[in-house]
Amino acid sequence: MNVIHLSFTDLAIAAVLVIASAVASVALHLQVHRQVLWAATRMVVQLLLVGLVLRIVFSAGSAPATLLIVLLMIGAAAREVAVRPAVRLRGWANYRIGALVVGASSVATVCLALFTALQPSPWYDPRYAIPLMGIVLGTVLNSASLALDSFYGGLAANRAAIEARLALGATAREAFASLTRLSIRRGLIPLINQMSAAGIITLPGIMTGQLLAGMDPLESVKYQILLLFLLTGAGGMAAAGAVYLASASVSDDRQRLRLDRLKGR
Repeated sequence: MNVIHLSFTDLAIAAVLVIASAVASVALHLQVHRQVLWAATRMVVQLLLVGLVLRIVFSAGSAPATLLIVLLMIGAAAREVAVRPAVRLRGWANYRIGALVVGASSVATVCLALFTALQPSPWYDPRYAIPLMGIVLGTVLNSASLALDSFYGGLAANRAAIEARLALGATAREAFASLTRLSIRRGLIPLINQMSAAGIITLPGIMTGQLLAGMDPLESVKYQILLLFLLTGAGGMAAAGAVYLASASVSDDRQRLRLDRLKGR
């Protein structure tokens, strides 16, 4: 592939757009110029550090190094799932849910891709395993956190209806059914929108990167289709798993609604 290498001068020219946004914020009194500049600076530092680490890991090509990076990524994503909802479970319960759904859905999806479609040699090749895990985790994080936020937020709003169903003899799962479906659906909507818009409204990031790197358009399309299928499956598993685990955590063996187990930020 004919790869066009970027210089730091090229990046500095592109950074003018960020500076222009900050200047516009000052001129229009938007008061977001500091956030824009800080976010841009933080992004550059983080990505440069990641690039240096990945260069070392890619050169080593060892299973332990790949596994360590993957575990760190899963841990960071699980924490984000746990802390993003405005209302969440007390103690470490939300962290356990985050770790379970993020770990299970992302590992299952990535392993499926590595052992079937991609089949790198060795199978843990960091050039495949780490980038694939990264993009899957981004989707899993988004789907699970949206679903959890919708479920926890809907409990208080639907408390009367849920308790009425429980009083009439419904199980906790039956009483939560409508809220559960709504929450999982919310977690899936971004994935549905992403698939619907791909190719007509937008060119997804992975495909765009491959095209810029010189890959044949049809080959890049096939990779993008594979990724979107993987992301949809992973997001669906994460959203459903998070909501069902959360519903089990806000009820007890006496089929009671336990809102006392929740807390706000």
